[in-house]
Amino acid sequence: MQTLKDKYIDWVLAHRWLVIFLVLIGVVASATGVKKLYFTSDYRIFFSEENPQLQAFEALQDTYTKNDNILFVITPKDGKVFTRKTLTAIVDITKQGWQIPYSIRVDSVTNFQHTRANEDDLLVEDLILDPESLTDEELADRKKIALSEPLLLNRLISEGGSVTAVNVTMQLPGKAQHLEVPEASKFAYALADKLREKYPDLEIRMTGMVVMNNEFSAQSKKDIKTLVPFMFLAVIIVLALLLKSKTATAMTLLTIIATIITAIGLTGWVGIKLSPPTTTSPIIIMTIVVANCVHILMTFLQEMRGGKERLAAMRESLRINIQPVFLTSMTTALGFLSMNFSDAPPFRDLGNIVAIGVVIAFILSVTLLPAIITMLPIKVRQVGKSSRIMHDFAEFVIKQQRKLIVVMTVVVIALISFLPRNELNDEFVKYFDESVQFRQDTDYTTSHLTGIYLIEYSIPAKDSGGIAEPEYLQALDRLANWYRQQDSVLHVNVLTDTMRRLNKNMHGDQLKWYTLPKLRELAAQYLLLYEFSLPYGLDLNNQINVDKSSTRLVVTLKSISSNSLLEIEERAGKWMEANLPKEMQVQGASSSIMFAHIGERNIRSMLLGTTSALVLISLILIIALKSFKIGFLSMIPNLIPAAVAFGIWGIFVGQVGLALSVVTSMTLGIIVDDTVHFLSKYTRARREKGMNSEDAVRYAFANVGMALFITSFALVAGFLVLSLSAFELNAGMGQLTAITITVALFADFLLLPPLLMRMERGRHDVS
Repeated sequence: MQTLKDKYIDWVLAHRWLVIFLVLIGVVASATGVKKLYFTSDYRIFFSEENPQLQAFEALQDTYTKNDNILFVITPKDGKVFTRKTLTAIVDITKQGWQIPYSIRVDSVTNFQHTRANEDDLLVEDLILDPESLTDEELADRKKIALSEPLLLNRLISEGGSVTAVNVTMQLPGKAQHLEVPEASKFAYALADKLREKYPDLEIRMTGMVVMNNEFSAQSKKDIKTLVPFMFLAVIIVLALLLKSKTATAMTLLTIIATIITAIGLTGWVGIKLSPPTTTSPIIIMTIVVANCVHILMTFLQEMRGGKERLAAMRESLRINIQPVFLTSMTTALGFLSMNFSDAPPFRDLGNIVAIGVVIAFILSVTLLPAIITMLPIKVRQVGKSSRIMHDFAEFVIKQQRKLIVVMTVVVIALISFLPRNELNDEFVKYFDESVQFRQDTDYTTSHLTGIYLIEYSIPAKDSGGIAEPEYLQALDRLANWYRQQDSVLHVNVLTDTMRRLNKNMHGDQLKWYTLPKLRELAAQYLLLYEFSLPYGLDLNNQINVDKSSTRLVVTLKSISSNSLLEIEERAGKWMEANLPKEMQVQGASSSIMFAHIGERNIRSMLLGTTSALVLISLILIIALKSFKIGFLSMIPNLIPAAVAFGIWGIFVGQVGLALSVVTSMTLGIIVDDTVHFLSKYTRARREKGMNSEDAVRYAFANVGMALFITSFALVAGFLVLSLSAFELNAGMGQLTAITITVALFADFLLLPPLLMRMERGRHDVS
C-alpha cells in the first residue's frame, strides 16, 4: 500500500510540466512584490517602539529642536582657521549650509552670536561678519574670543584653532525618510565637492547623524551589488567541484534564483523594510537552498551510478530525503523565527525573511528541482574516491570512538572556558569599517575637533520660568562642571555658560562679573533680552523648552565603548542623587545611550528565543525520530557549536555587540540540519536494514557524509562572503556564524557518532 509520501512523489514525477508551470506562475506573482521594497535610512530602525531608551530620546527631541545633523569639518592646509581667506570661506560655507534640504539651523564660528556691552545696551551679532575687513589685531581678538568661549571650544573650533566645523541641523519631515535622507545627503555631498573645488586649500570632511543614516542605506545597497554576485560565483565553483555535474550545478542555481526572487518578492508584499542586516538574507537563503539541493542531488546521482534510470533514481532520492529535508526546513525556520524575540526590529525582519525563504526552498527543492532535472540529459561520473574517503573516515571514528569522546570533550570544555573573555561592547560608528569614508571622517573629527557620541539631559526646574532660579542655575552648573572633569568628555553644552556671559555683558563686560546671576528676575530679564536679539534660525529652542521649565544639557564624548559610556552615565546618576534636588535627577538620553543598551537588551531577549527554539526543535526530533534518547542526544551537537564558537571568539576578538547577540538563535536552525540528516540515515539503517550501531554509522557516513561536508562547505563559504562587508554588523555576524557551522561539522562527525555507538552498545534497535 502506497504511503502519502509515495503518492506525492509519483504525482510530481508524472506531472512534471504542470509542476514547472505552477511553480513559475508562483515565482512571477511573488516577484511583483519587489517593487514595494525600499531601504530605510534611519538608525532608529534598530530599536523597537517599546524600547525605553528610544522613548526617552524621542521625548527629549519632541521637547527641543531635533539634533539630526550634517557636520562639515574644515581643516585649512596651513593649519590656521583665523586667517581672512579661511574665515571668508567659512562665512560662505555657513550660507551654503542653509541650502541643504530640511535645514533649520546652521552654526559656525563665524555666525556665533557674540554678545558685548554698549553702555547700557546688549549687542548681539555674528562673531565674524566681514573677514576681509578685519585687521590683524581684530583677527587675533576674534580668535581669542572663540578659543575661550565654552560653547565653541571642542565643538566648532579645536584647541589651537587649526580645525573648525559648520554644523547644519536638520528637521526631516519623517513622511518618507528613505527618500528624505538620501535627498539631503546627496545635496550635501555635492556641496562638499563644489566647496573643495572652490577652496583647494581646505580639507572638507562630512559626518553627523544624517550622514550616518545615509551610509546605512548606501552600504546595504553596496553589499547587495557586490556580495550576492560574489556568493553566486563561490557557489558555482563549490558545486561544480563537488557535484561533478554541470546539469546538477545549473539546476541548483536555478532553484536558488527562483527561491530568492520568491522570498524577496513576498517580503515586499508583507511590508518588511530593507535594512543593513536584511541585506544578508539572499546569501543565507542561498546557502540553505544549496543544502537542500545537495542532499537530494547527491542521492540522485548515487542511485544513477548504481544503474537506475533518472525517474527511478529521483523517486528513491525523494523517498529517502523528503522527510529529513522537511525536518531540517522546519527546524531551520524555527531557528530563524526565534529571532522575533530580538529587541532590534531589523533582526526580526531578517529572521522572518529567511524563514519565508526556507519554506520556499523546501517547496522548490521537492517540486521544481526534481521535475526539471529528470527531463534533462545528465552525465554521471564515477566518484569512488570521495566514497572511499567517507568509508575510511567512518572506520577511523568507529575504531577511535572512546578516544574521540575524551578528546572532543576536553577540547570543547577548554574552548568554552574562554567564553567569559567576551565583553559586551558596541560603538555604532565602528559598525562601518575603516574603508568607509564616513568612518574615516568621523574618526578624524573625534581626534581633531569633537565627538559624535552624546549624552543628553532635559533638566527640569520646579515651575514655569524656573530655569532662571539662581539655585537651579547653580545646580545645573555643578553638573556641567562634574562632567567636564571626566577624562572621556570633550564638551558640555549648558545654559549656564550663556548666563555667565550675559551677566558679564550687563555689567560693562567686567571679568569679575563672569558669574551666574544671583536674582531670578535678573536672570529672566537677561534671557528675554538675549532671545529678542537673536536672528532667525539661531534661537534657543534647541536648549530651552517653551515655558522655560527645563533646559537641555548635552555632553559630547570621545569615541568610547558602550560599557564606558554606560559606566559614566551611571556615575553621573549617582552624583546627581547625592548633589542635585530630586526634581533635577533625570536619566540621560541619546542615540549613543540607545546603542549602548541595545546589545545587552538583545542578548537577554535572544536567550529566551534560543531556549524556546531549542525546546521546540528537540521535541520535533524526538517525535520525528521516534526515540527520546536519540532526540535528547541531538541536543549536544546542537548546543556545543555556538558555545565553542563564542569561546574561540573570546580568544581572538573578545567583543560581542548587537549583531553577534543574534548568532546563537540564527545558527541553531542551520546547524541542526547536519544532525537531522545524520540521525535520519542512522535510524534508517537501524530500523529498515537491521544494522547494529557501528554499521549504522558506516551507512550514515556513506550515504550522507559527503553531502554534509559539501553543504557545510557551502554554508561556511556563504557566511565568509559576508565577512567581506564594510558593514561590521554583517561582517562580524558572517565570521562568527562561519566558525559556528565549522564547529558543528566537527561535532557531527567526531562527537555525535561515538556518542551514538556508546549509548546504543549492545542494542539491536532504536525503537
